[in-house]
Amino acid sequence: MNEDVKLRKQADDAVNQHFQHVKEDAYFPGYHTAPPVGLLNDPNGWIQWKGRYHLFFQWMPFHTGHGAKLWGHFTSENLVDWQFEPAALTPSDWFDKNGCYSGSAVADEEKLKVFYTGNVKDTQGNRKTYQCSAESRDGVNFDKKGVRIELPEGYTPHFRDPKVWKHDNLWYMVIGAQTIDKIGSAVLFASPDLEEWTHRGILTHAEEEPFEKLGYMWECPDIFKLEDKDIFLFSPQGLVSQGIHYNNQYQCGYTVGHLNYEKSNFSHGEFIELDRGFEFYAPQTTLDDKGRRILIGWMGVPEQNEAAQPTVENGWVHQMTLPRQLALQKGKLYQRPLEEFKQLRTGEAKRLIIDGEYFTSISRTSEVELIGEAEKVSIFDYALLSYNSETGLATLERPSYVDGTKETRSCYLPNGLERLHIFVDHSSLEVFINDGEEVFTARIFAQPGNDSLTINTRNSSQVQIWSLRNDTIHIR
Repeated sequence: MNEDVKLRKQADDAVNQHFQHVKEDAYFPGYHTAPPVGLLNDPNGWIQWKGRYHLFFQWMPFHTGHGAKLWGHFTSENLVDWQFEPAALTPSDWFDKNGCYSGSAVADEEKLKVFYTGNVKDTQGNRKTYQCSAESRDGVNFDKKGVRIELPEGYTPHFRDPKVWKHDNLWYMVIGAQTIDKIGSAVLFASPDLEEWTHRGILTHAEEEPFEKLGYMWECPDIFKLEDKDIFLFSPQGLVSQGIHYNNQYQCGYTVGHLNYEKSNFSHGEFIELDRGFEFYAPQTTLDDKGRRILIGWMGVPEQNEAAQPTVENGWVHQMTLPRQLALQKGKLYQRPLEEFKQLRTGEAKRLIIDGEYFTSISRTSEVELIGEAEKVSIFDYALLSYNSETGLATLERPSYVDGTKETRSCYLPNGLERLHIFVDHSSLEVFINDGEEVFTARIFAQPGNDSLTINTRNSSQVQIWSLRNDTIHIR
């Protein structure tokens, strides 16, 4: 039995043995994607291909720590129901033996082609990195094609996460990198055929205005167009917290500008945090056949107390965010829930007008929409969202799952608070403010029996509450 077949069988056995136990965990999501066993992190290869959405992800099926990752695989026809597929890639070759790291997918010649980083370490822990490819005719079974790009001069082996797209009959690849001077960077390559790649150089880096001191490594880059602007989305590591900004272990954000393909440079504005919550990292986008730019992210952060999450004792950790539609308004990215999520609703909404305080019980899988100015929203007596109309500050507060101390994340709403759209799913919370102007994403490990919702409004507000489905992940 070769190494690839062996690893696939071991992963299948782990799923078959543990998924029933994992999904019985009170914190396992009802309508978000999560690992059937083990650890999940970065979304990979996010694409709609031949009418079906494919979400690959970094997966460690054998324990809840990091290590030599496989590519796990979900598919969906409606962005609501998700089929768990066999592992797409395993760390079974010389060029990826210590992990099939993050990457992307494109459609070409009736094939689904993926690009990923092969991680290799020697016995002393020294790292080598390769940009590799694999392809599939059915979207499930992949053949590796080997190394496409070796490490160029001028960079450390922290050189990974290729995102590939096509522009004017040429293929382009952006890679997250660290220069030999320990500066976070984005590096561009070009190819006529997805096989031979030319190094075009650094697009932008952490010592370039206005990005000075923006981290020692940039992960999971993504470049796409909205309206007439190019958006560069990436996850810099090494930012120092500044007041209410940059308070997670590692950050994620974007800049708006223009990519000059001929000169291979990116002119851009400031770095803007994409999500204001506790757990959000490594997002990736795709363009679907409806013309929507859809983002999905990892509801986690590397090295941020992962082992302390209470799901670890039940054999799984982390989940994805809901897919979100992106829009660019006045130079700012807005993130919005998809229209498809209405299919999650299990009955009629509870509709009411609130003026003051309101208390009720809700399902652990719920959607809450509030139009008006909410001063406080408490969910399961655990997560507290508050808004100060005098300062314009919105704050999400929760007890730390490490030691129970209160911790907060905040942002300013320059135009005030007009609308909240909240999705609760057992142990996760996604709060969309003012039609996606700001978003808070967080894990919430409230007592399983608590189903309380308390809302305090400043004036008369409209509220709708739906119970949502609890059964959207399916195993073959």
